[in-house]
Amino acid sequence: MSEITEGFEVFVRVVEAGSVSAASRAMGVPRETVSRQLSRLEERLGLRLLHRSTRRLVPTPAGDTLYARARPLIAAARDAAEEVRQLDDVPRGLVRISVPPGGGAARMGEVISGFLLRWPEVQVELVASARHVDLAAEGYDLALRAGTIRDPSLVARKLWRSETLALASPGYLRARGTPQAVEDLAAHSCVLGMAGGTQPARRWPLRAGGEIPVQGRFVSDDLSAQLAACRAGIGIALLPQMPMVQAELEAGGLVEVLPGVLGTETSISLVMVERVLLPARVRALFDHVVATFSQDVPKAWLVMTPP
Repeated sequence: MSEITEGFEVFVRVVEAGSVSAASRAMGVPRETVSRQLSRLEERLGLRLLHRSTRRLVPTPAGDTLYARARPLIAAARDAAEEVRQLDDVPRGLVRISVPPGGGAARMGEVISGFLLRWPEVQVELVASARHVDLAAEGYDLALRAGTIRDPSLVARKLWRSETLALASPGYLRARGTPQAVEDLAAHSCVLGMAGGTQPARRWPLRAGGEIPVQGRFVSDDLSAQLAACRAGIGIALLPQMPMVQAELEAGGLVEVLPGVLGTETSISLVMVERVLLPARVRALFDHVVATFSQDVPKAWLVMTPP
């Protein structure tokens, strides 16, 4: 690498990741190595490029200028290297995937395992998070998303449709009564998910359209935790009709509340950033997941972050 551009890629990755630690994890190199290369770059240029704080690194004016100039150079170099590597069109290298917490990670693990057995040169990082990650900025290749995909920079393929149901334990309903209308929810405690992965979801969708405000004492972005709280009688929960929920319904451990009134149906899609040069590993895994789910019974398993 030319001395002029040495350290540019590390700098770009740190700015995109927001910290040295996050960049080192994304790059798969020690944190000390990233810090050392950053320091060398600043020493060589004679300028401070980043304001350092305990939480996040923010570019200085000089850093902003360097990032704007260096990012397209690094992207072009990556694309050139990827194009050369893809001449044999063999999937190899790392693929990072973001999925919602709950049953999704387990099912995707099964699907991906079949892919890894076929392509031994591919590595996969599967991260379960209720937060909608920024694929390009955070270094993710694929993600599962619920609802309509409006981002024009993403390529999306629908995998299945998911139903959400309002559920409660028989014990809770005996103690608090069974709601007869959506207005009755104001007197009930609800088990809440996270809206967009950041705030408690204090409004639930109605099948006829619109939303109803709800309140509750338990909030979690994990579907298993929501199910456990609901089963324990903490409150009414809005949950996807995934296997463990269906099993509770069939066993009588949970009862649907306001059937046909509360809940929604939404599509679940696999998305990736649209690129001119798509790595063979990403294209192959994307196609593998889509093909696998096209053969699945749509409700064999369902998972989404409740709205």
